[in-house]
Amino acid sequence: MRLLNRTTERKDDTSHPRKILVADDDPAILRLVEVALSDPRYALTTVANGLEALKIYKDGEFTVLILDVMMPYVDGFTVTERIRMRSDVPIIIVTARDGTDDVVHGFELGADDYITKPFRAAELLARVEAIIRRVEGYQHRKAPPIVRIGDLEIDEPRHKVLLNGEDINLTPMEFELLYFLAANVGNVFDREVLFREVWGYEYVGQTNLVDVCVRRLREKIEEQPSKPRRILTVRGVGYKLADGGMI
Repeated sequence: MRLLNRTTERKDDTSHPRKILVADDDPAILRLVEVALSDPRYALTTVANGLEALKIYKDGEFTVLILDVMMPYVDGFTVTERIRMRSDVPIIIVTARDGTDDVVHGFELGADDYITKPFRAAELLARVEAIIRRVEGYQHRKAPPIVRIGDLEIDEPRHKVLLNGEDINLTPMEFELLYFLAANVGNVFDREVLFREVWGYEYVGQTNLVDVCVRRLREKIEEQPSKPRRILTVRGVGYKLADGGMI
């Protein structure tokens, strides 16, 4: 089976650097981020707390946000929730906790990716590059720009989803997952494959993140999310989008 997914070529355009907003109250982490993204393709703005992040953020100005979960005044969860109410800008949350609760909660609020402290500069760079590849609309190999399955329409060039002719508001990650499943309609994918193909890097132990994203998608495109008829679970295997959009 040949997967219809994105190419991984990297653009090296430095004339219009991607603006990245970083919010963390730890100076050492801010220095590490500056080292990781010390590339003319990126222009960093750093702040020390969530309140400053909310004040400085403007829709359309930043390509990616990197938000620490534990910050003074306003935490990263609250920043994510408030920004997600008015923007689909990609958000990477940074957590120092060992458990998965923070990560899952961040995804439920609309975060697109996560990284756990301590992390290496190369690891953060890989996450940022993967998320930029998605939002900049790299062409899917042999996948049509518009996929129609029943009453569901996914317009890849415009990052737009219509259900019965009505706009459905999705985060970038939700859109990518839905488009991948639609471009490979009827095929079943396990969590590891979905993580690699949609998130853009190898699975590292957080398969429940895929489950969270699927659950959020179902809440937006299913009439009864608890009894899905579009995004189906194949027990013991993974997920698929049903032919015709419903069964």
